[in-house]
Parts: sequence; structure tokens; C-alpha cells
Amino acid sequence: MNIGRFKVDVLDTGIFALDGGSMFGVVPKALWAKAYHPGDELNRIPLSARPLLVRWDDKKILIDTGNGDKISDKLANIYSIDKSKSSLETALKQFNLKPEEIDAVIFTHLHFDHAGGATKREGEKIIPSLPNAKFYVQKDHLDWAKNPTEKDRASFFKDDFMPLLSDGLLETIDGEGEIFQGISVIPVNGHTKAMQTVKITDGGTTLYYCADLCPTNAHVPIPYVMGYDNFPLTAIEEKKKIIPQAYEEGWILCYEHDVFYQASTVRSTEKGFLSGEKINISEEASQKL
Repeated sequence: MNIGRFKVDVLDTGIFALDGGSMFGVVPKALWAKAYHPGDELNRIPLSARPLLVRWDDKKILIDTGNGDKISDKLANIYSIDKSKSSLETALKQFNLKPEEIDAVIFTHLHFDHAGGATKREGEKIIPSLPNAKFYVQKDHLDWAKNPTEKDRASFFKDDFMPLLSDGLLETIDGEGEIFQGISVIPVNGHTKAMQTVKITDGGTTLYYCADLCPTNAHVPIPYVMGYDNFPLTAIEEKKKIIPQAYEEGWILCYEHDVFYQASTVRSTEKGFLSGEKINISEEASQKL
């Protein structure tokens, strides 16, 4: 997909699974199972780990890096991660790219399913997966990730980001702003402190990378927030601001965790906002269960 001068693609770093009830919070199972997908025998639903590849001029950047393949076998089993398919290097090969060709990574946040691919094991060491990339994250979020709460501690693996910090590759941002011309970040605080969503605008078109504000198309309705959210009422207030703007301005929403929808428009109904027209950003990265 082209957004003005930007060539945008999604990377397929595999499918994993999380508890459906946790993904939809107080939404009844009968509703989320219909809106998205029924749970398996362990009540888990299939989810994608879908970084975004953005290319323009001589630049190549990523938004998030997926789960990566260094996660323990125990956790890979719990989250149904096929490590043979979760490598960032393997995903880049879909577009004939090598890790050293990536110039920058914008982390939405540092949960393992978003930052895990940023580092890899090399013998006994953990090293950057993208040796020439600069990594961007919100300062307040990095501070949070270093000292998370009991509620979200299990979502942060310090091997995903501390090696980047030690090597001087991790640059912090303080608040909303433009990182590259036409690519800006908008921090939100409902899911975790200072998660940054990403807006790409050029040629009269806007693509909005929702991260975990709307992880799937079924999360577009304002009340549909996750049990994983640290501050669910804050997430609702943030959606009440962003989703109507997306509808009014005709944004394309990109869903990082939706196996079935890479992206969509937003539509307004008598029952509120819902996902609209289904949009494929990259045919090459279409996933199958």
C-alpha cells in the first residue's frame, strides 16, 4: 500500500494466542467470540504479531518487531508461538530485506509481543537483531518498563530492550511529535504508561497504527477494551477522542494483532463506531490459521 510517498507493508511474524477473556475485558464471551473468533479449549484466541515496514527514498523503518524467537519453550507453549515462524529476520526475507538494511524502529511499547524481535540470542549473548537501526520509545514508557507493576510485570522481558539501551541504540521521546516528516507518534496511557501509537500521513491519506489501543478490528467499539489494560477507563476516554477523529478524517486503522483484518476504515452506526471496509495492506503477508 502507498500512503503518498511512503510504501507501507505488514510483516508476518507468525500467530500466537492469548486468553480471549483477557483480550476483551468485561465484554461477554458470547459477544467477543462472535465479533472476533471463538476461544480454543484453553479459551485462547489467535492473534497476529504484525510489525509495519515503511519505506521511502532511501529509508527503511519498522514499527514494532513482533515476539522474536528467543522466548523460552515454556512460554512459547503457553502462548502458542511457533518460534520457527516468529523470527524478524525471516519476516524481512518476505520483502528481500536483510536486518542490517533497517534504519530505525519505532516501538509502540516494550511488551514482549511488540519488542521481542529487537534482540536475538548469539551463543550466550543477547544482541540487537537490527545492527544499524536506531530505536525510539517514549521516555515515560521506558521508565515504566524498567520498573513495572505486579499487574504487568510478566509482559516485559528486559532482554528485549536493555541491550539496546546499553549499546546506545535506544532513543527516548518525550510526548507527541514527528519522528520523520509525515510520521508522528501519539502517546496514550490506557494500556500501559506512554504507549505511542503511530500516524503516517501523506498525499491526503492517513494510516493509523493502533498498537494495543485497538489490537483487533473487534476492538473499535469504544467500550471494547482489554483486561490487560492497566487503566481501562483511560483507554475508553482515549478511544472516545481518537476513533471519532479517525471516522471524520477517513483514517485507515492498522491492527497489530488481528489475524483476519490487517486494516480497515471506521464506520458510524446507531450502536456506535465499528470497523468498516476491510483493507489488505500487503497480500504477501496474509496469514492463515
